[in-house]
Amino acid sequence: MRLARTGPQLALVLSALVLSASPAVAAPDGDVRVNPGQAAPGTTVTVSTTACGKETYGKGESEAGGKFHLLPGDREGVLVGKFTLPRDAASGTDTVTLKCPPRIKQTVSYQISGQPVGAVEAGFGWAAGVGAGAGEEADGAGGDRLYALGALLLGGATAGALVWTRRRATVARNGA
Repeated sequence: MRLARTGPQLALVLSALVLSASPAVAAPDGDVRVNPGQAAPGTTVTVSTTACGKETYGKGESEAGGKFHLLPGDREGVLVGKFTLPRDAASGTDTVTLKCPPRIKQTVSYQISGQPVGAVEAGFGWAAGVGAGAGEEADGAGGDRLYALGALLLGGATAGALVWTRRRATVARNGA
């Protein structure tokens, strides 16, 4: 009986993971890929293409990120270029244009999410600058302690749930 319930649950979890993955955006002919498909301001965006054939160099330009070079990648026939979105990039669609000799031109679009990458100070007073003096950066030790506390609480909750489940199963078996 347990196996009959586990299969659909596993399928549901796996389908949720697959659907939540951020796929790369590809041109209709599959020659250009942008990763990530939905980038936030401050993110480094990687563009790869096979549209240039045997060429070993190309140029690219992003409306939001500016110009970049396409250089040989890990695989033969693949050119790769990178650019970083400015932190003040507006949400919406960004268009990337790639050019390779002699007259190859490809265009692809991807989404800019509008949420910056990195930590955001939420204004919790003293916690935002724990351990930092005037003009100094916090050393991050407070964050490590916070993660350790969270892991400890999660482990305790898991252990409690396990004990509760075992006691309940024992009571059910004994008929009390």
